[in-house]
Amino acid sequence: MQFLWRLVPLLAVLLLCTDQSEAVCGYESCPDTKANMINVHLVPHSHDDVGWLKTVDQYYYGAKNNIQHAGVQYILDSVVAELLKDSKRRFIQVETAFFFKWYQEQTEQVQRLVKKLVNEGRLEFTGGAWSMNDEAAVHYQSVIDQFSLGLKVLNDTFGACARPRIGWQIDPFGHSREMASIFAQMGYNGEFFARMDHVEKRKRLDEEAMEMIWQSSESLRDSDLFTGLLYRHYSAPPGFCFDILCSDEPIIDSKSYDNNVKTRVDDFINYVKTMSKSFRATHVMVPMGDDFQYEDAEINFKNMDKLIKYVNERQVEGSKVNVFYSTPSCYLYELHQMMQTWPNKTQDFFPYSSDSHSYWTGYFTSRPTQKRFERDGNHLLQTVKQLSAFAHLTNEKQTEDLDALRQVMGIMQHHDAITGTEKQAVARDYDRLLTDAIVDAQDNARDALRVLTNLTAGEFDSCLELNISVCAFTRDSANNVVVTLFNPLAHPSSQYVRVPVKKDQYLVTDEKGREVPSEVVPVPWQVLAIQHRPNNTQHELVFKASVNKIANFYIRVLPAPKDAEMPTLNRFERVHSIKRQLSRVRPIDEAGADEFVVQNSLVKLVFLTKTGRLKTVDMNGVSEKIEQTFAIYKGARGDNGAAERRSSGAYIFRPDGDVSVLSDNVAYTVYEGDQVKEVHQHYNEWISQVVRIYEGVNRVEFEWLIGPIPIDDDIGREVVTRFESGISSEGVFYTDSNGREMIRRERNKREYFEPDMTEKESGNYYPVTARIALQDGQGQRRVALLNDRAQGGSSLADGQLELMLHRRLLNDDAFGVGEALNEQQFGTGLIARGKVYLILSSVADTSTSGERLAQQEVHLPFWKFFSSSNTASAVKPQMIPDFSDFPQSVNLLTLEPYSSNELLLRVENFMDETEGHIVSFNIRHIFDTLGGREIRETTLDGNMPLSDMKRFKFHHDGSMPKALEYFTSPFDPIHSFASDDSSRFSVTLNPMQIRTFIIKWQ
Repeated sequence: MQFLWRLVPLLAVLLLCTDQSEAVCGYESCPDTKANMINVHLVPHSHDDVGWLKTVDQYYYGAKNNIQHAGVQYILDSVVAELLKDSKRRFIQVETAFFFKWYQEQTEQVQRLVKKLVNEGRLEFTGGAWSMNDEAAVHYQSVIDQFSLGLKVLNDTFGACARPRIGWQIDPFGHSREMASIFAQMGYNGEFFARMDHVEKRKRLDEEAMEMIWQSSESLRDSDLFTGLLYRHYSAPPGFCFDILCSDEPIIDSKSYDNNVKTRVDDFINYVKTMSKSFRATHVMVPMGDDFQYEDAEINFKNMDKLIKYVNERQVEGSKVNVFYSTPSCYLYELHQMMQTWPNKTQDFFPYSSDSHSYWTGYFTSRPTQKRFERDGNHLLQTVKQLSAFAHLTNEKQTEDLDALRQVMGIMQHHDAITGTEKQAVARDYDRLLTDAIVDAQDNARDALRVLTNLTAGEFDSCLELNISVCAFTRDSANNVVVTLFNPLAHPSSQYVRVPVKKDQYLVTDEKGREVPSEVVPVPWQVLAIQHRPNNTQHELVFKASVNKIANFYIRVLPAPKDAEMPTLNRFERVHSIKRQLSRVRPIDEAGADEFVVQNSLVKLVFLTKTGRLKTVDMNGVSEKIEQTFAIYKGARGDNGAAERRSSGAYIFRPDGDVSVLSDNVAYTVYEGDQVKEVHQHYNEWISQVVRIYEGVNRVEFEWLIGPIPIDDDIGREVVTRFESGISSEGVFYTDSNGREMIRRERNKREYFEPDMTEKESGNYYPVTARIALQDGQGQRRVALLNDRAQGGSSLADGQLELMLHRRLLNDDAFGVGEALNEQQFGTGLIARGKVYLILSSVADTSTSGERLAQQEVHLPFWKFFSSSNTASAVKPQMIPDFSDFPQSVNLLTLEPYSSNELLLRVENFMDETEGHIVSFNIRHIFDTLGGREIRETTLDGNMPLSDMKRFKFHHDGSMPKALEYFTSPFDPIHSFASDDSSRFSVTLNPMQIRTFIIKWQ
């Protein structure tokens, strides 16, 4: 009511003049500048975390202000009211999640006023995704999704004037090259951020290199993106924070002794002059805002109005400083107009350190179970989106349920969500939000599968506790169960499926009634011992399934022979103090041997009999000595009063002393079947592992179980898995950038500067979203590790790779969260379970394309649905497009409902230029199967016609710019209709290229 009361005097006039046809947005709405002056672009903004110290709703509604004073709804109320008072004022809005929630609550009159502000360029959306995503732990698929969501909401609500043109990544803790590439592919002109290694920042300040051209891809042409680092974080200049959360003096311009105009103007002009020495252009950008500011925006704008007035009045006295309200897009427009040249950037901005002892590399792993849960959310989201598209689910509830999962997944990408840097209460709320959205979205999957198969009454339940080998649907019996497998990938795939079952004999058949070989293996006893795990099922049924898109498999329990104890598998035994036996085994044949071998047709593993440890891996024609173990870093504990007393915490990885490698002998049991062979290893009371190989699968699986990490001795611990080989890697290793291109790393080195390596372990840690690898100089031997969630990783010695799996710490690191990273569940430390996959190969003989293909299956394996049935069910293939003729390197990145009569299709060539080549294929049959009438091509996000893309092109140092240049589409975008010839549906993809289409189907 207070907000509406403020607007009453304005409504009568403003509503009369809200003429959409006269709207001027874009660069025409940018402020006038002055030649031969320092033009200062003041950018009012509020950085509003979508959860951190408070939950999403607590931040929005302004609850729990004893934790942090913040209420986003009041910020937006206040800002809109103040913008309406003066057409020169500007404000940028970043997080669409908060804005859309607020906008939906407004009256039609207020919504019309907001549209007027947008259409006049006074309220500008910057970034525009659902949240300001992290850049280390996120996967590119989820980043693209949350930008598509945010930008579509803005486009549907306001039209083209709301489209952001700038990435505004001011708070993430390091910056990825792939994020820059995504901005470029969406048609953004540039991006700005606020965090950079403290040594690099000093060097760039000295060398006028704060702004640069980032070559965001080694494979994609036209991938350059202008990138700028903000001068002083994202805060207002010292002394000029006019917000109610600050205590800086206002500008007093009365005729009194308190008048401070001269000193305030002097201070600001001196600040600008100093700042301008670090920038090449005669334009500088000064953010005016901070976390959750502008709750009483009248105070902010009234003082900024005065600042602008009095600074500019100095020009008659010879001052060369010109100040005005602006936006990042207007600032970058002016830089483009100047046709200057800029330095080059090719790698990324990881790891980020804020001082000599504070490398922000701990959050790469923090909250490992939540990082995995986010991946599960994405897995189901891609599954449900595709199923909804196939079945044309369009009713209101189906749309709401799908949107809810999209939105929560957008929240999960936030730089204090997937990072694990939020308070524990907020982490639980994220889990609640994602759980609720997953449960509701499963209804969509059920609705679709009842249409797409002949199991019209199938339950199609998902088992959400498979991470502890539990499925409620099979808890009592797996008899007469149909397992429906959905393959989110484009190509048919053969994968092994594991279903929690009781110890019975089973028959598995496919849709045609053909028997599928299967076997039963025991669940590790350490998993059975997890507190509150129901132990009805202590085994898993394993079978190999081949699936195009959807396939059904029927499980039946066979009657047990009388007076017979059923063997689980034909196995041999090697037990060293294992606490319990779960199956009958036969004695080992080679008793007394120094080694034992576990092998199938593709992989041979050699273990040492005495220690139980892996010794050698033989696969892909390469044999290499590889020792795998676990190691523990002690987390540093300090009072954080000085850099050298920094604690290891949610953000910071700072070990205290050398790593402790677990070198004791390992208790183990070996299980051998025809399809799967497993070595169950027990390292200590809280670390165990299963080393596993499947017949026909060319990788080794390491399924680890860690926790509760003990803290009885008041020591925090950070647990890593290490793989030691004899490969001479010469300090070089490779990590992925958000699951896409690989980046070359060199130990103790950076691209642009000499880093401070006081913290030698954490200073060499990098984010590993999907893959880390090393190889010898000739490429004869290469080891790659693939993971199932984001983690930190490194190569701290030649031939060695390590991934951090779990962390439990006892001190806060004093970077804002205010809590130690001490996760608990059921009254004790958190237990985490996950998988790492190893591939040994020779790059000289083959490219790393095999790793890419494996990475696809690890990221999006089959999703399992369970139903009861007395008979096997069939799939209706006529309703599902056939993607199998895509070239091997082409993936179906996205297929989803876009509107009530449109679908979004996104395809990618996921090989880079060293692994693949240009490919072409035709999508006419897909278009037809989906009922297409029209198809049009868009930018990556799906919300702007690709033909409309016109992106600023900046010039590298050493070039001689003669005219303004732009990036446009290098090819003719597809825009075709059902009546057109099939040749109009041909798609060509360069390595790493993604193309996005909107298909109108009715």
